[in-house]
Order: sequence, then C-alpha cells, then structure tokens
Amino acid sequence: MNALAWGPTLVLLAVTVGAAGAAQGEDLNVLPAGAGGEMLRQYLLGECGKCFEARRKAVAALDTPEKIIERQKRQRADWTAANGLFPDRTPLAPRVTGILDRADFRVEKVLYESRPNHHVTANLYVPKGGQPPYPGVLMPCGHSDNGKADKGYQSLALLLVRHGFVVLSYDPIGQGERCQLLGDDGKPVIQGTTEHTQADIGARLVGWGAATYRIWDGIRSLDYLASRPEVDENRLGCTGNSGGGTMTSYLMVTDDRILAAAPSCYITSFERLFATIGPQDGEQNVTGQVALGIDHADYLTMRAPKPTLVLAATKDFFDIDGTWQSFREAKRVYGRLGHGERVDLFEFPDEHAFSQPRREAALRWMLRWLQGIDDAPTEPPLELFSDAQLQVTESGQVVRDFKGTTVWDLTLDRAKALAADREAFWRERPKAECLAEVRRLAGIRPPAEKPPAKAVGTIERDACRIEKLLIERPGEVPVPALLFVPKAGEGRRPAILYVDGRGKAADAAPGGPIEELVKAGHVVLSIDARGFGETASVKPKDYWHEEYPIAHLALHLARPLLGQRVEDVLAAVEVLASRPEVDAARMGIVGVERGGPAALHAAALDERLGGVTVRRSIDSWMDVVATPMSKDQMSQVVPAALTRYDLPDLARAIAPRKVAVVEPVDAKGEPKPSPFPRRRAGDG
Repeated sequence: MNALAWGPTLVLLAVTVGAAGAAQGEDLNVLPAGAGGEMLRQYLLGECGKCFEARRKAVAALDTPEKIIERQKRQRADWTAANGLFPDRTPLAPRVTGILDRADFRVEKVLYESRPNHHVTANLYVPKGGQPPYPGVLMPCGHSDNGKADKGYQSLALLLVRHGFVVLSYDPIGQGERCQLLGDDGKPVIQGTTEHTQADIGARLVGWGAATYRIWDGIRSLDYLASRPEVDENRLGCTGNSGGGTMTSYLMVTDDRILAAAPSCYITSFERLFATIGPQDGEQNVTGQVALGIDHADYLTMRAPKPTLVLAATKDFFDIDGTWQSFREAKRVYGRLGHGERVDLFEFPDEHAFSQPRREAALRWMLRWLQGIDDAPTEPPLELFSDAQLQVTESGQVVRDFKGTTVWDLTLDRAKALAADREAFWRERPKAECLAEVRRLAGIRPPAEKPPAKAVGTIERDACRIEKLLIERPGEVPVPALLFVPKAGEGRRPAILYVDGRGKAADAAPGGPIEELVKAGHVVLSIDARGFGETASVKPKDYWHEEYPIAHLALHLARPLLGQRVEDVLAAVEVLASRPEVDAARMGIVGVERGGPAALHAAALDERLGGVTVRRSIDSWMDVVATPMSKDQMSQVVPAALTRYDLPDLARAIAPRKVAVVEPVDAKGEPKPSPFPRRRAGDG
C-alpha cells in the first residue's frame, strides 16, 4: 500500500523497537507465574459452553414435528449465510481423458470445471450389466495426499460399483491432482490440511472460507454425477471418511438431492471436540457456527427424515462419546417425525480410517435406501489401481497442465471486486454508521462500565515509577498492565497506550522504547491484550502456532480474536484516561506487530486517542489475501471485513488525527516499504 492510500496523515511517534527484557532483578509479571497460559483458551471454552447450554435448551423444546421443521428452516438459512453466497452455476465443460475397462465395470478419468477455468479431477466408476439408470453415489475424499487414489476410497468405490452403483470420487483442493500452489518445479508447495487452512485465511476476509470452496466443488460434482445418462438423478447418495465425512455432512444439509448419506469418522460434537483435540483444519470451522447453535447433531437433524447413517470408530480421535450424544439427539428428532428407522449408527472398535467394516456398512446403507435391497454383503478381495492408472491429467497436477484459476485467484479477484464497494460504502455513509459496521463485523461489543484496575505492585527506576496493574472486567480475561509514570515534571501529562503483540514487557527494558517515551514526558500504559505476553496461549502439539486453535474458537463465537483484543484495548483507554497523572485530552496509542491492527481499530473507535503509531505490523488485509503462504495471520482475520473495510479505511477514519506506519511488514512478516518518512518522537 502506498502513502496515497492512507490519505494525509502525520507521524505521532517513531521510537525504535528495542530488545526485549527488563532490568536485572526486575519482575514485570503481574499474574502469578504460569497462571496465564490457559486463561484465554478456558475463557473461550466457557463462552462456547454458554452457547452449548442455550442450544441444549432449544433442542429440548422440540416436542412437535412443527417445531422441528421450523428449526430446520431457520438453521439451514443460517448455515447457508455462514458459508457465504455460492456463485451461479456455469458450464461444467466435462471431458473424459481416459478409461480403465474391466469385466464388470469401467473407470472413466474425468475433468470438469466447478467454476470457470477451475478444474476438478475425478474418477467415475460405471457398472456393466444390470438395468440402468443406476443409483449414484458421490464420494468426497478425506485428507489423503493422493486423494481419490487412496486405498480406502478406491476400495469402497470398487465395492459400490460391483453392486450396481455409479460412483464419482473426486479430488479435494490441496490433494491428489488438485494442489493449488505449485513451485517452479511444478510440484506442490503445500498439501492437504495445510493448503486448506492457508486458503481459508484469505477467503474468510471476503466473506467466504475453505468450506465455501469445498461445498461448491461437491455441489458441482453432484451436478456432473446427476447429468450422466447412466445415473438416476432421483437416487443419489453421498459418503466419505474423515475430511470426506466432513464434506458428506456439509453436502447432505446443503443439497437436497442427496437422499441417503453416510458420513464416516467425523460426527462427534463441538463440545467434545473442543475439550479433546480442539478445532481442526480451516474448512471444519464455519464462522459463527457455535454461536448459531449448529452442532454436529444438526447435520443429521437438518436433513431429517432423510436416511442417514453415522459411521464411527471407537478409537477415533473424533471423540466417540460426542458421536453417541449427537446420534441420540438425532434419533429422538427422527422419531418425532415418525421415521426413527431412517437414522442409525455403526461403530467398530478400530481407529480412524475408512476401514473394511465401515465400507461394508456404507454399502449396505446405500443398498437399502437407494436400491431397496436389505442385505448384508461383505467385501471380497479387491484389485486396486495404482495412482498413475487413476491419474486424470498428464503431469499429475491440474494447475500445471491447464494453468487454471486457483482458489487464491478466486479470493483475490473477489477482494479486488469488493474494493469499489468499500470505497462507496465509506463515501456515501456517515462515519459513525461505517464504524458501527466495523464493530459488528469484528464482534466488538459496546463498552461496559469503567473497568477497575487493581494495583499489585510497584517498581522504582531512576526515570520512572512502574505500577503493576490488573484490569479486570466481569467475566472477561484479565489484562495485565504496566503503568510507567515519569518522576520528572508535575501536573497532568500526555499519555501513550502501548499494545505490543510480543507482550507488555518486550519494550520495557531500562533505556528501551517505552522509557524513551517516559523521558520525553509521557505516561505510558503497556498492556497484555488477551493472548499477548502473560496470557499468551501454550502452543498445542501438532499445531502450527499457539493462536491457531484459539482463533478458531473465537471465530466459532462470531467474536474474532482481533475484535476481542480491541475490547481489551478500549478498556485500557478508560483506565489510562482516569489516571490523575494523565491529561486525557492528550492520549495516543502505539501498536507493535500483532498489536498494530488492534491499535488501529481502537483509535478509529475512540476519538480520545489523538494519534496512532503501528510498527512492524501488516497495513492491509489485501496483502493477506494476495499471499498464499501467509504467516500467523489467523488471529488477525475478521470474517467478511473486506466487504466493508480494510485497515487503510480505519486510518482514514482516524484522520485528521495523526497516523504513522513504521516498518510495516507483509503477510509473511517480512519488511516492506514504509508509506511515510520516518520522524523522531516529538516531531510535528
């Protein structure tokens, strides 16, 4: 972003970020040692718990078919809105690139476009003999690197086709032949859940998500399956395992054409999921889902009374107790609708996989409801195809062969198209109305009464007195803070609120940036907004970053982590303004690294902050959208923000108050050119 994008501004401060640390012997912690690492996670789990309890009460009140149907309609509308609007259908432009011919079936290697120039690779298994048209089964794949060629998915496709089903098994983005990000050598840079989650970050900013792309691929794949002359479009089923179980769950409540469904190794409950392994990859976390009261059981009940079989593994990492809780709830709802026999659960005492017992159970379910055959066939020995045999494209990667549109292209195109809408929004409406939209999207709640700040200790330095404070709002994560009060001078002084993503003590060393401000006559309040410093979460095993799971929990609540941090900052403004040493008419704010976007939001929303400096921070979400391999951006995402505002819009809303962008970084955290000349502290 260039200087013109920000409009006319002046630099408030330009102190240099120094090395972290405190004077030898100083303890700048406010909380007891080790007390803060679980605070934010436990708070978010508690907030989710309130939603779970409200949902339990709503479900308990479903005592008539009419109430159930009314809730189904409301939830399905909420579900569709939460995933963002799907595009219009465009020509699939299907083609067959090869055929594997066997005695009793054939496999067609097919290619079609779910969106213009956005290609899907799939295998279509077609029976020989019998009486067409056959029932069709869609098989979205789970998180296998080789997608549709995976042993478990192949095995079920072969089992189904030999029992008279046409089966379409397709590659998800990031897997098989559909990796969206390739290196110069034509090989995938990232795959699977990593690519899904990276794609999800930018997509959320435009009001979509990885789930939006995945669901639409599934709908268009069902379009292709139903279009085939061999298929009876009135007898369609869907089954998949793990990530494919997720997509089966999503598709069976989104597309009414799916008559029989069998999600495998996915259905549990959010309450048990969050209490055990935590939120999973990007598409498995739909914005506001927990706040809307849409849990795993609702994937079953939103489609009631259509036939649905839950396939489960006793030793799955998706908690089996949650599976049974969801099933029992669904069984009661189906029973209220007079069709308790149309929902069932199959559990086998093995681990997470589309293993033979679950494949056989899926086959039997499809036979019962799509062919009217109530039988118990078993799986014979199967001769599987090699990955190369099932390959649809010449190189093995569709983006390499066809140079098509990737999901990152789609998201960036959407963000660019929204730019004119954002400009018109701010131009045509009063600033107060625009900022109200900022509050709504970021989930920033109206300020409560002035928060108390409890003093828990004092440190004396030559230049200042440091008060340890704990800002405590009822029911919220406490905010540890350090108040630096100059010893020189008298009367009320100008003040700076310091919000550092590395923690309040990072720039607090003697002679460091904060003390430089103190020597210039400022009172400085340095805070740990939630998740910073003392309340930083402990990095869970197997996660990229400590903020990945808590950011997803916050998104489930429709209260993005960034918005929650802005609330902490605004509470700290109240504390700072109430101090007897502070001239509340001369306050500013500094945001460093992850604290930068929070500082910008706070300054836009509270005009008592006379200026803002953001340092080593992203300066536009457009950078995030345009960067496939962004770094640690999940906690800075506000879903659908780019439909109404970007960070430069906040800067313009702050004007004519002073704004400075110092040492900005891109979405990977790498330095980028600053839009403003650097000035010294105290310069006009």
